[in-house]
Amino acid sequence: MEQKINVGIIGCGHLGKMHLKNLKDIEKENQRISIAGIYDINLEKAGLIADEFKVKYYDKFENLLNDINAAIIVAPTSAHFSIAEITLGLGIHSFIEKPVTDHISDAYKLKELIRNKNITVQVGHIERFNPALLAVDYMQIEPLFIESHRLSQFNPRGSDVSVIQDLMIHDIDIILNLVKSKVKKIDASGVAIITDKIDIANARLKFENGCIANITASRISNKKMRKMRIFQKNAYVSVDFFENSAEVFKLTEDLPDSFVLGTINKEGKTFNISYEKPSVQSGLNAMKYELNMFFDSILQGKEPKVTLEESIQALEVATEIINEIEKNPTSI
Repeated sequence: MEQKINVGIIGCGHLGKMHLKNLKDIEKENQRISIAGIYDINLEKAGLIADEFKVKYYDKFENLLNDINAAIIVAPTSAHFSIAEITLGLGIHSFIEKPVTDHISDAYKLKELIRNKNITVQVGHIERFNPALLAVDYMQIEPLFIESHRLSQFNPRGSDVSVIQDLMIHDIDIILNLVKSKVKKIDASGVAIITDKIDIANARLKFENGCIANITASRISNKKMRKMRIFQKNAYVSVDFFENSAEVFKLTEDLPDSFVLGTINKEGKTFNISYEKPSVQSGLNAMKYELNMFFDSILQGKEPKVTLEESIQALEVATEIINEIEKNPTSI
């Protein structure tokens, strides 16, 4: 268990600045957290951000490593492995933005690197901390069918990888966490439109327990959408990650506290069709929450909320989806 966390941010792009902003708040609130400084390969940019946030910037990567025991890795995905290999090799607790690496073989190497070592690794699947998803935590979710759409306007940031690794992996991670069954079969299609990588894709996952998940992701949409619909026995759950809202429709024999839309006869019984809008925690900052959870894991010696193993499972499925698409000669 660490007595104090000296944390450094590696990568000062758009996402790096967001992490730094939240870390400044966390540092004020928790005396056991201290920002050692930041590093970016673009020293001029690092210097400007350091001035803006009143933190130290390092002109040499190794000097930052000497001063920290925890790292926030927010460099481009293609650099995740080379950085994490160093931080983990030095025993530095590491928060790695999603996806954990761009190649699954590198993720396996990281897993082997920390085997039998007391190092905390959390991967930045931020949607696990979205207040809309947290609002339905009280339910026993056992999906039979899941439909998800994640659409975004084009942004060059993140285009070093396919839309599967950039956007769809959020939903893959959530779905694997909800279904808790192995993927039995994958059908997928996708095409490159703007970049030389897959920009729009659809995947249909069939799980061993019979659940089906239909996942669509696009980074060339004219509007944003981040929505997941979950269908299970006697219930339908809708989660809107963009609007931070959730809705639940379910059948119940008892008269619920929630709004009743009507009744239905089923199997000789009368069920109420109820509707409820679960309370979403107002003002919950998902990024700040996930960072605090990372630090709690270090300080309390407990398993992180999103483990390296879970992120590898999501990346395995993402890799299979990409491979399935690339089998089609009309794709990229």
